[in-house]
Amino acid sequence: MKLVCMSKPNQLTTLRILLTPVLALALLYEESFWALGIFVAAALTDWYDGYVARNFGGATRTGKYLDPLADKLLVMTAFGIFAYLEYVPVWMFWAIALRDILITALRAYAMSADKQFETSSVAKWKTATQMLSIFLLLIWIIASQSYAGEKTPFVIQEIQDWNLVWSMLLLVTLYTLYTGVLYLLDNRRHLKSLAMAFYRVFVPTNVR
Repeated sequence: MKLVCMSKPNQLTTLRILLTPVLALALLYEESFWALGIFVAAALTDWYDGYVARNFGGATRTGKYLDPLADKLLVMTAFGIFAYLEYVPVWMFWAIALRDILITALRAYAMSADKQFETSSVAKWKTATQMLSIFLLLIWIIASQSYAGEKTPFVIQEIQDWNLVWSMLLLVTLYTLYTGVLYLLDNRRHLKSLAMAFYRVFVPTNVR
């Protein structure tokens, strides 16, 4: 009943969250075709919920928090399993994950304090580049598996020789970190307030 009462954008965001563990299972069992289909469906909900919210209303305070959280869960789950399967360097996964955890915590703090959380057009493209890289990596995995044990086609061989997959992932990681820095600079007052809040909680009174 609660799902029915949600706005349409929030229903789509919830669907994206529910698809994330399904994607994880498909990746872990190396069902790449299924993983690709599930990921595309999840990514489309991200585009469509934004489209509906902008053009038909339905944007809510809850949705403004849940939508980026759902994106981060989807992306971190995919990159985490890719790292486990050794398709993505572990340090790249942790760089992306720690950046997203920090920004999510900062956004949650700002919203809980009823403060404006600043975003930029550059940072908004971060999720799109991450999802595109996941899509392309899945295509690469499917292509590689399709020709396992056979003569490698020229295109796949060239991609391997030039380390293009690794280069793509590096660019996405660096761009993710860059947007994280932009968020911290634009919201440094929230960062300072959050740091002070942690200080008050964890530092004993007699030490201050």
